Amino acid sequence: MLNRAVLLAIAASCISTPVCADVISDWNETAVSFVTARQVPPPQAERTMAMVHVAMFDAVNAIERRYQPCIAQVPPPGPASKQAAAAAAAGMVLVGLYPEAAEPKAIMAAYLAAMPSGDAKSAGVRLGEAVAAQVLEARANDGSQAPDTYRSKSAAGIYIPTALTVGSTWPNLKPFALTSASQFRPKPPVALGSGQWAADYNEIKLLGGRTSTQRSARQTEDARFWLTPGPVIYYPVVRQLAAAKNLDLVDGARFMALVAIARNDAFVAVFDAKYHYEFWRPITAIRNGDIDDNPNTERDAAWQPFDITPMHPEYPCAHCIMSGTIASVVEQLFGTADVPEVTLTSPTAPGVRHSWTNMWALTDEVSQARIWAVRTWGVVSVNTSSRASCSLQTFPAHAEPSACWGLPVCEPQLPPTSRAPDCGGRSG
Repeated sequence: MLNRAVLLAIAASCISTPVCADVISDWNETAVSFVTARQVPPPQAERTMAMVHVAMFDAVNAIERRYQPCIAQVPPPGPASKQAAAAAAAGMVLVGLYPEAAEPKAIMAAYLAAMPSGDAKSAGVRLGEAVAAQVLEARANDGSQAPDTYRSKSAAGIYIPTALTVGSTWPNLKPFALTSASQFRPKPPVALGSGQWAADYNEIKLLGGRTSTQRSARQTEDARFWLTPGPVIYYPVVRQLAAAKNLDLVDGARFMALVAIARNDAFVAVFDAKYHYEFWRPITAIRNGDIDDNPNTERDAAWQPFDITPMHPEYPCAHCIMSGTIASVVEQLFGTADVPEVTLTSPTAPGVRHSWTNMWALTDEVSQARIWAVRTWGVVSVNTSSRASCSLQTFPAHAEPSACWGLPVCEPQLPPTSRAPDCGGRSG
């Protein structure tokens, strides 16, 4: 159940202390806390984050026009507070998405009440509300409310759901930037009769078992650290980077909007591939190793994985791609994946702190951790974590450096007529 006191405390701390860098980071933290407390599944949570950040970016960019807007087309408001506009935009998106929850309204009211009154504040609030309304309208029929009609199958190599599925409708979600969910669909998973399949199978069987004695202490730590999914494990890094780069309000809003939209559309692409290939999870494969027509995969009828199996097909690795998405955005926007040291803690590994000075190093750790935690097969984790599959992690960019989002594409390069959001390209 949502803890209203916790959310209000977060809002109060952001209002009264200098720890929260700016309104964009404040509302990022508020939104992350909100979806985490409500236990919103990761795909739906990333959609929320994308809408919140698009609204904030479009609001502040409307006041200080530097880039083309993402969604909301609003006339220049005259003198207006960017802080009030961003707060109202974020708050009203949360109110619109979760009308049954009282917390967003209360947090927004407290946040705005702490700002000095005046015409600029009032104009900012009106602008933020107008932007939020346009964002909500634009995403109202994006497929997020489609009923889950996934029908499981039973055959060698085919994923069998271990619980109610997650993300089965997400291949039909309207992306923000991709032209379709399948635009960058990867090649099929390895053939069950291949040597690579046998190697992956036996690696997971040896290292990923619940009682494995072959997994090192550090491998176990990494596996447990990255069991946490969703915004709560990644956005602290994004906030740290925004602060370290000393981004002003507009560019900070743009950076976070890019990350949020990239992660939303990455989930669309990931679940398109997952439910297209329907590749089985390790617990299913290892307990049925006698039906894959591979003489080098011995069945273990009692094998148990390190942790609970996720509720969707295995291929490709979602966590790997979601971490690689942030690395891709950072590398393109700032010219390098090297960053000032960022540090994370994890709800699933209390007392443990991990630090990195390169975003691809973070992605590599995630990829390996998904093997130790029996979330993905070795070759799948390696091949979907970074540049080898960045077509799933990144977005189309026009040829000119300042156009559109400016995000990288590995392959294929999109033609100039391909659809992509305008936000990010310098405004004329």
